[in-house]
Amino acid sequence: MDIPIGADVECSDGRIGRLTNIILNPATQTVTHVVVKEHDFPGLERLVPEESINRSTRDTVYLSMDKKKFGELEDFVQTEFLSSEVPAFMADPYLMWPMDTWVPPILEHKMIPAGELAFRKGAKVSASDGHVGQVDEFLVEKESGHITHLVLREGHLWGKKNVYVPVDQIERFEGKVVYLKMDKKSVEDLPVIEKDKSGEE
Repeated sequence: MDIPIGADVECSDGRIGRLTNIILNPATQTVTHVVVKEHDFPGLERLVPEESINRSTRDTVYLSMDKKKFGELEDFVQTEFLSSEVPAFMADPYLMWPMDTWVPPILEHKMIPAGELAFRKGAKVSASDGHVGQVDEFLVEKESGHITHLVLREGHLWGKKNVYVPVDQIERFEGKVVYLKMDKKSVEDLPVIEKDKSGEE
């Protein structure tokens, strides 16, 4: 099953948003969640369990839930107001003009499960001898959620190509970088893949 980052996402009763992140467990090399940003205002991002993916095509991910159930999922980004006290210098109305209403500082947390990592389209990929490209998407075994291949966007502006990197050639996931066991030459020798937008995985 192809999980394309940036794909449209459909609930059982219609389109709901766009897939923005994939959450990986680096120890087991499995996809545990995807992050979906709602199309409608205010455009919240929600954490969707991998097992809620029914199927996917090259440009659309279909969930096995309706929009109501989707709306009950945990927010990916949670907001915390650090202080509700108005600073002393703003307490005097004569000193406030032309300032606007006091807004307390806000801290946002991404709700990534402990021990797991979030990857966006464009995350860096490093071969054993240096930077080699960017994450385009992941291929996942539907039953287990195990990653089978990384789709790597290799090259520069005028020579970009997509290649499949087998999961056994991934050395580790660290921070926001995927590290490969292969060197740049081995990556260059991988067969180029052509995307068929009409096909399903």
